[in-house]
Amino acid sequence: MTTPTQKLMVNGKDFTLDADPNMSVLWALRDILGLTGTKFGCGAGLCGACTIHVDGSPMRGCLTSLKQVQGKQVTTIEGLEAEKLKQAWLAHNVPQCGYCQAGQLMSAAALLTSTPKPTETQILDAMSGNICRCGTYPRIKAAIQSASEA
Repeated sequence: MTTPTQKLMVNGKDFTLDADPNMSVLWALRDILGLTGTKFGCGAGLCGACTIHVDGSPMRGCLTSLKQVQGKQVTTIEGLEAEKLKQAWLAHNVPQCGYCQAGQLMSAAALLTSTPKPTETQILDAMSGNICRCGTYPRIKAAIQSASEA
């Protein structure tokens, strides 16, 4: 039996993968394409470590199959162009262990794209699906607020 060919557009580049269409985008990114910035956390879409953008919307890479992203643009942390947000992240010293940071940044960037001047409630709502074991939530919120003001 031959493995089906999957077309994948990631960070503005086209890829052809010999992979099962039901394979999660997370594992295709990490194991086939070598893009390891997107992390595996819980595997159930609950922690947000695997957050990617599909046509600009945040999605959980561990729950999204290759067949679901056919013909769509996938953006990973490696391709994220959110310099004001990244600068605010550093200025507010957000990362500690860093494991959740890719997912946090992807969710924050999606929020700022859809809502350039979010309220505190909107920030908390948008980020509620991303878990940080180090507890840097106040710094994450401050960085998002700072980026929205820049």
